[in-house]
Amino acid sequence: MKVADLVDKLNASVICGKDDLNQDISFGFASDLMSDVLTLDTDNLLLITGLNNLQTIRTSEMSDISYILFVRDKKVSQEMKDLACENNITLIECSYSMFKACSILCEMGLEPVY
Repeated sequence: MKVADLVDKLNASVICGKDDLNQDISFGFASDLMSDVLTLDTDNLLLITGLNNLQTIRTSEMSDISYILFVRDKKVSQEMKDLACENNITLIECSYSMFKACSILCEMGLEPVY
């Protein structure tokens, strides 16, 4: 699925990485535990999380994750945005709960990692 499609379907806002909206995402992983995220080795992955801090961006960088969806109306700080843009990580915000966002993305064809 294209990043632009999920942004549209989730009524989401792109905070960083607006040039990457035509890229494909194949898999999704929902977690607030960054230690679980560090175990992943999957390409074209969307991280779905409610944990909005610098550690989320750093963990994504270490795990080669290029797309992060922040749920529950969590807002990205300027420091997070700067670090993400510096590392070519697309940041997306939506107001839906993690469960609802995952349900919508699953209906759209996003595959789970496990």
